[in-house]
Amino acid sequence: MAEIKGLNKNATRMLTGLIMGTIAMGCIIQGKLALVGLLLFILYFATKEYVQILNHKGFYPSVKMIYITEVLFAIIAYFQRFDLVAVALSFSAIATFMWILFKGRQPYIANVATTVLGMVYCGWFPLHLLFLRNLESSRFDDGLGFVVMMFIAILLTDTGCYYAGTHFGKHKLAPVISPNKTVEGSIGGMVCAIIGAMVIGWYLGLEWYLSFFAGLLCTIFAQIGDLSESLIKRDAGVKDSGDILPGHGGFLDRCDSFILTIPVMYYFCKHFIFSNDLVFDIITFFRGLF
Repeated sequence: MAEIKGLNKNATRMLTGLIMGTIAMGCIIQGKLALVGLLLFILYFATKEYVQILNHKGFYPSVKMIYITEVLFAIIAYFQRFDLVAVALSFSAIATFMWILFKGRQPYIANVATTVLGMVYCGWFPLHLLFLRNLESSRFDDGLGFVVMMFIAILLTDTGCYYAGTHFGKHKLAPVISPNKTVEGSIGGMVCAIIGAMVIGWYLGLEWYLSFFAGLLCTIFAQIGDLSESLIKRDAGVKDSGDILPGHGGFLDRCDSFILTIPVMYYFCKHFIFSNDLVFDIITFFRGLF
């Protein structure tokens, strides 16, 4: 993992995180094309790292097919055309089979599977941030506050896991996948994330129980996302996804906690905060049973 000359590991990590966070938050506040540009920039490097990790395993997903699909997904997300997602994913999967058929190499099945996985994991999941940012209702003008809530919850998850794990960690959380993570650290991260989410929720005027569940979902899926990337790297025998970010490794290493959290936070906000349609449908369904 690269370090900045003259700084130790922790200082390098903090400086890099501060610079990245400032740029990211500026683009998120601006929204629109600035946010699209930021996401495509990150996805370019994250996808490249993903393919390199799989190459180390002996799989050869098509980076070009993943890039094309990510741009297509970005256009769909920018124009809020959720109805076109199934069409785009279907034709992208068909194109992947055609790529394997005419230009592919062994192992064929794994290459098709890892290409489609890359489209979803590196592209479609993170691009939900555009949908989350653009949410609106009569109560909330946009989703900016909830993007901030998610970022704070994930940041506090990482911080809480580190400090609680360092001081109280005894029981391994996932010893095979990530031997340094502990149950105590995980709980510490959860507590910090939920408190942070509830503070942001109070500022937004959100009911405490919705803030609680938002924080809980964010911290759970941030940790699952972290473990999921660790699983991919460990299976491929790779320590870091890259070394482009001093103190952090690669873009995939830095964004792993966000990849699964972003879509989960979007769907929770859409159906339970910005609209109650799903809640009413669930209540109506159970009433019909009895």
